[in-house]
Amino acid sequence: METKPIPLDALAPPDDGLDDFRVSSRREIALMLNQLCDGSVRLQLHGKDGRPYTSVLWTVDGERGTLGFNADPEDPALASLLRHPQVIVVGYLDNVKLQFDLYHLVLVRGNRASVLSGAFPREIFRFQRRNAFRVRPLPRGSRLARLRHPALGPVELALRVLDVSIGGCAVLLPDDVPPPSLGLLVGSVQIDLDADTRFEVNMRLQHVTLPGSEAGGARLGFEFVRAGGEALRALQRFIDLTQKRGRMLTL
Repeated sequence: METKPIPLDALAPPDDGLDDFRVSSRREIALMLNQLCDGSVRLQLHGKDGRPYTSVLWTVDGERGTLGFNADPEDPALASLLRHPQVIVVGYLDNVKLQFDLYHLVLVRGNRASVLSGAFPREIFRFQRRNAFRVRPLPRGSRLARLRHPALGPVELALRVLDVSIGGCAVLLPDDVPPPSLGLLVGSVQIDLDADTRFEVNMRLQHVTLPGSEAGGARLGFEFVRAGGEALRALQRFIDLTQKRGRMLTL
């Protein structure tokens, strides 16, 4: 599960906004925070540098507009976190990645427990969880990733996209082509999902599943590397539309 914050600057060029991802209604924000609290969802709190601090949301006080996270004062990661005026919180509700900012966190020490106290976020951003569902090629169309294999020189491969998410995709490699090495960074990959979702992105190979799970080839799982805002917005729209179509087919 990807717990790193998504860079919002990449999603918001000067002539566009973050409305596809933003939740600014205080009622909706409170609902999400209470779900995180009631479910004891593990959250990652990120400062500008250093390793993230893992916590859960203990209290949500809507009247005072405050949040309380559990805290271990002896954890070095917490001491590092408290030095930052802005902290980014990342967590998951069902199939959705949530991300929001906290400012000026304060450690409140108690006899039995300590709490990180902060204010309600002004907004929460929602992103589709990676691998939450799979997109299969439609009979009347194709979804392709066009890339160059390091062992094949200038030859470009057009590989079928098996599933896609906001964080990456899986493609089918023919059984007569050797799989690349794990960790390989492949640049300038053309992703073609439909007439409205075509973009170029760099990808890093994260895992390889050999023939057996996918007939006729190996499944390559790629992570998108620093995808631009235009690509991310197109992906989110494609994912949302695919989910809606899937729900309609089940009715």
